[in-house]
Amino acid sequence: MAHDTDAHVTTDHDTIRKWAESRDGKPAAVSETHSKSDPGILRILFSDEAEHDGLESISWDAFFEKFEEKNLAFLYQDETKSEHGTSRFHKFVDRDQHKDG
Repeated sequence: MAHDTDAHVTTDHDTIRKWAESRDGKPAAVSETHSKSDPGILRILFSDEAEHDGLESISWDAFFEKFEEKNLAFLYQDETKSEHGTSRFHKFVDRDQHKDG
């Protein structure tokens, strides 16, 4: 039985978007890897990190296009283990090594 403190893996765009937006997150890319034609390295930028140098906001469309192109999956956690608060833990992983669960 999975708990909300367990890590989950998904490739579902709606799940990823809802998870990010429920934490005031938006799609972003590492600035030095981002160009007009390529979003570069993907990240989720949270509202309290808006001043973080090195990240640039991108559209969800560009985000998911790169997500699919790089064959990524989204590994995430809903709640923290220690206090059962909302977790922001996430990372992008190789889809072939982390099947949807």
